[in-house]
Amino acid sequence: MEHTRAEFIDLPAAGHAQGTVTLPGSKSISNRVLLLAALAGGTTQVRALLDSDDTRVMLDALRTLGVGVTRHAGTDDYAIAGAGGAFPVKAAELFLGNAGTAFRSLTAACALAGGEYVLKGVARMHERPIGDLVDALRLLGAKIDYLGETGYPPLAIHPGHYTGGVTTVRGNVSSQYLTGLLMALPLLGRTTQIQIEGELISKPYIGITLAMLRRFGIDIKQDGWTSFTVDAGARYASPGEIWVEGDASSASYFIAAGAIGGGPVTVIGAGSESVQGDVLFADAMAQMGAVIEKTANRITARAPASGSLRGISIDCNPIPDAAMTLAVAALFADGPTTLTNIASWRVKETDRIHAMATELRKVGATVEEGADFIRITPPTTLIPNAVIDTYDDHRMAMCLSLVSLGGVPIRINDPACVNKTFPHYFKTFAGVVQ
Repeated sequence: MEHTRAEFIDLPAAGHAQGTVTLPGSKSISNRVLLLAALAGGTTQVRALLDSDDTRVMLDALRTLGVGVTRHAGTDDYAIAGAGGAFPVKAAELFLGNAGTAFRSLTAACALAGGEYVLKGVARMHERPIGDLVDALRLLGAKIDYLGETGYPPLAIHPGHYTGGVTTVRGNVSSQYLTGLLMALPLLGRTTQIQIEGELISKPYIGITLAMLRRFGIDIKQDGWTSFTVDAGARYASPGEIWVEGDASSASYFIAAGAIGGGPVTVIGAGSESVQGDVLFADAMAQMGAVIEKTANRITARAPASGSLRGISIDCNPIPDAAMTLAVAALFADGPTTLTNIASWRVKETDRIHAMATELRKVGATVEEGADFIRITPPTTLIPNAVIDTYDDHRMAMCLSLVSLGGVPIRINDPACVNKTFPHYFKTFAGVVQ
């Protein structure tokens, strides 16, 4: 790393990547586990929790709601003293930053907690839709008001009158709505069915939710991906101790670095036994020609023997976050790459389809974007010294750091946005690139 300051970081031209990276904890698992531990009875020891902006937001919210949170000194391990049901504090205002998982899941949990709550976030969070989740909760008897624009945060939540029964939620906007419902509905004590309208996107994230619920004693009845039933007798039960897997989305940057920059690069903390869908990113890189080896808890990536990746067309519904890394890997392929079924990119931390197209063009790519796809044709040579904007989006910053492996220096604006999920990313990246 040649030059750093708060406004930007300059990454020098690099041509090789090699090394081993121990991944930070999964954001998706961390925030799910924290909420479930808070709702379960007894104390849960949460090991290797991700230390990031998003998890801090969730921890602060849980403390405000009356949940006991104790960090074990000098570690990323926490003791969460669960409430054994709904939150004990019945009036609170929560600030949830731009943490979508925290905002959506706490909206559902607070709606069923029988109190008066206000949920707010940063300006971008107030642009991210939540109407489908509010509608689904209202069908069950929730009382929720919009404090700004209809369909968007901030929200005021009041005690509702619940009957159980059936609710519906659209599946094609965000899987976080269904995740929030599934984690909150055991609070109801009534058999409740959630019916999915349309195709459910980001199914692996629902897979994570269901796996974590099982660890806390909740077994959801599932009819494919079209309906989910929570039984009246469902009760959270602490597993006593739970370890957080390494973040598979964060693994994608280093797997791609190995594939682009020669390798081998090994990530520790995610592998063939991971419950996270984003481990499938390694298979997508293999389709592009990378040499991939997997064990239960690690993945190693090397460049193709030919030295050049292949352009591919791939349905990215199973890997919505890691797919962003494919868009940058496409710069190093021998032909166009098309990523489809990525409509959810439009409602993330930024409009990621538009943002990615804009930044890839800065380094010379030809990019076509649509409502739910992006097609990248790599340039003959990358344009050096591009100034990359990051849109307050951690994944934009981390993905586009890989451009430097094309032998060109680049500048990344607002590098601190990586604090959302991977505060030490640039130091870790510098450790594997030469």
